[in-house]
Amino acid sequence: MSAPTPPPSSDPLSVGLNPPTTTSAPTAGPGTPAPTPASSGPSSPEAPARERHAGKTIGRSLALALLIFVTVVLVLFVVFNDQTVPISLVFGDVDAPLVVALLISAALGGLLVWLAGLVRRARRRHR
Repeated sequence: MSAPTPPPSSDPLSVGLNPPTTTSAPTAGPGTPAPTPASSGPSSPEAPARERHAGKTIGRSLALALLIFVTVVLVLFVVFNDQTVPISLVFGDVDAPLVVALLISAALGGLLVWLAGLVRRARRRHR
């Protein structure tokens, strides 16, 4: 049992916000199969590509959020540690602002991570 469709409104205030819908699709007879719309469900070949793309987008968003968080923490750490400290190097001792020492160590750490990534990619290619 279905709800009856209301008759078209002759209300003068009705400006066609909900016009009646008409379908021009042919109805299937008893001997003809009903037309099936193209499905875009999980069995279609486009669904895994969309899921993989969404996974990449989520991964990139998380990586970007982590990068922003680490950058903000590093900047705050540098701003609040502005005193001069003695730095002992292999070839001598230096008195330098802690900001410089932190920035140099962060740059060297980033360089090491980047080089480790290059080595990992090179090993993967040669397998």
